[in-house]
Amino acid sequence: MSKLDILAMPRVHPLYLEALRGVYNVHTYAPDDAQALAALAPRIVGLATGGESVVSGALLAQLPQLKMLSVFGVGYDGIDVQAALKQGVPVTHTPGVLTDDVADLAMALVLSVARLLPQADQHVRMGRWPLGLMPLGRKVSGARMGIVGLGRIGMAIAKRAAAFDMSIAYTTRTEKPESGFTYYPNATALAAEVDFLVAITPGGAGTHHLINAEVLKALGPKGYLVNVARGSVVDEVALVKALSTGVIAGAGLDVFMNEPHVPEALWAMPNVVLTPHMASATHQTRQAMADLAFANMQAGLSGQPLLTPVPECMAGLGR
Repeated sequence: MSKLDILAMPRVHPLYLEALRGVYNVHTYAPDDAQALAALAPRIVGLATGGESVVSGALLAQLPQLKMLSVFGVGYDGIDVQAALKQGVPVTHTPGVLTDDVADLAMALVLSVARLLPQADQHVRMGRWPLGLMPLGRKVSGARMGIVGLGRIGMAIAKRAAAFDMSIAYTTRTEKPESGFTYYPNATALAAEVDFLVAITPGGAGTHHLINAEVLKALGPKGYLVNVARGSVVDEVALVKALSTGVIAGAGLDVFMNEPHVPEALWAMPNVVLTPHMASATHQTRQAMADLAFANMQAGLSGQPLLTPVPECMAGLGR
């Protein structure tokens, strides 16, 4: 029996590709080779993507036999889900399995930027310790945390913050009184009342530049921003200006607008901690993500119930 053909977007995680190649014929999408895609298109039944992949309606329209789109990642704002639904193609992602790792890194960034951990490491490694003391950091325990987006990961971050005796407040589109945390109607109001503002809201048009100059001004010269959401959630131009002029105290950033390209202005800033979109980057979690993305692909192509369809898909395809 011949293997089904899968198209993989560039930079799909190797663990996911390895699982797919064990069962399917996997072809890598070459955006500059229209002729190659045209030859493959009639055979492609599955599309494998990463969380940062961009899949337009135009690309989907070129795949007439497509039956399944499985995303390795929680975020899927680069996928034209409505076009997929119109074409009858279900879309899945990998929520849940990376919750702990993302929450862990969010707290790690809070601690790193507040306690100057990268600078302290260099202070020792560069032999500067005998020459003088490090600048003082900012205490984290007992501080005020504001969370922009209180979904599964936001709640996990709140749980970790509570262990540091931090007071917790949040903003979301819909108030969640069951959380027991203080609610603010928007990010500006929240930022004005906290020491650490942590973004963990989905990307997309609805949250584009949600953290803007107004929000950063409200956060103030003693406040810190941590972004483990999407680069698009923060206005990077406004952020660079705020960091360089003392509008805010510092930032811990795991995501950026034009990844993997990070504004050079951020590189040398002593009040910034930068990580390369690695919130879920542990052996255990990346394997779990690959397993779930692969299981979703298999389920979709064999007519079985999908494990973790995106919310729009559950409504649009009645699943």
